[in-house]
Amino acid sequence: MIAYIILIVVVAVLLIGVGGTMFLRPRGMHGVRRSRNRALDLTGSMPAVKDADTDSGTGGGTATATATAPPAQRPAEPPAPARPTLEKPPPSAGRMVRLRSRLARSQGGFGAALLGLLSRDRLDDETWDEIEEVLITADVGVTPARQIVSDLRTKVKVEGTRTPDDVREMLREELLEQVETAASRALRTQRHEGRPAVILMVGVNGTGKTTTCGKLARALVGDGETVVLGAADTFRAAAADQLQTWGERVGAEVVRSDKDQADPASVAFDAVSTGIEQEADVVIIDTAGRLHTKNDLMDELGKVKRVVEKRTSVDEVLLVLDATTGQNGLRQARVFAEVVDVTGIVLTKLDGTAKGGIVIAVQRELGVPVKLVGLGEGPDDLAPFDPVTFVDAILGG
Repeated sequence: MIAYIILIVVVAVLLIGVGGTMFLRPRGMHGVRRSRNRALDLTGSMPAVKDADTDSGTGGGTATATATAPPAQRPAEPPAPARPTLEKPPPSAGRMVRLRSRLARSQGGFGAALLGLLSRDRLDDETWDEIEEVLITADVGVTPARQIVSDLRTKVKVEGTRTPDDVREMLREELLEQVETAASRALRTQRHEGRPAVILMVGVNGTGKTTTCGKLARALVGDGETVVLGAADTFRAAAADQLQTWGERVGAEVVRSDKDQADPASVAFDAVSTGIEQEADVVIIDTAGRLHTKNDLMDELGKVKRVVEKRTSVDEVLLVLDATTGQNGLRQARVFAEVVDVTGIVLTKLDGTAKGGIVIAVQRELGVPVKLVGLGEGPDDLAPFDPVTFVDAILGG
């Protein structure tokens, strides 16, 4: 009996222990799941995703904030340089006529003084001396001035009458006779033997030589010619850039060196070769400004001409002179003429304080004609020289 009681107690204890364990185990599992769910709720529904293009220093954020953030913009590319607009220059014909009033304003004092002296009631020796002085002051030169005075005195004695119209016509004829020359003033710019015409531009620095190259190219393009420019002034850094600008404005090819202090003769040779290959009408070569007192520099100018002539002939050698320099310009002209065969003169700055007599003096000195004159700072202010228009402008006609 006792054994049965003990057995029942043992069984009861076992049943209680097993039942208690089964009762407590579900509670423990439920507690664990709740704890895990609670941990997920604290960190949010989804971890934030970082945009690959976002800077690492911006920190984390929600998924919604990341999705709506604006994308990073790439740096803008620099705009391509605009092509220069090609200009259509006016033809060179008639330019000096159009610019006559500008020339008359600067030269009128010279002509007016002569007309005033010649119109006096009595022309004595003193008056003729004054006329000669006016001519010399106008850069005509001593010898030409004396020749003009001698011719005028003879005409006055022969003709006798001196009305204002007579005096003006008498002076006009005399000046025309002094300005005129038997040499042709036409520029040789026509292709020949299947090759372009070649123009060599020479002169000292400061006379407007590079600008004259650009203006001449512009005038020739206006006349329907195709032009190649050679930047052989390699000793002045800005010269090639200046010539490049002139060429781009009218569509003229510019040949230049990519090296500083390059050999000028080499650049000139390349320019002529380019002109031949492209079948251009004219090649204009800008040479370095030469000091007429430096023999080595002048010898190098002769070398440029000789190198060019290995490909083709040089058709024009134009000497650019500043019309305001007077007798100093004549000294320059003499030395240049000894080194290269100058075929024509370009007088720049004739619209400023220049005196028109320099035209007579330089032609007499070199025996070559003035072919072009610069009458202003504008791109179309380079004009073919016309003696009649020039004299009429001097006399205020």
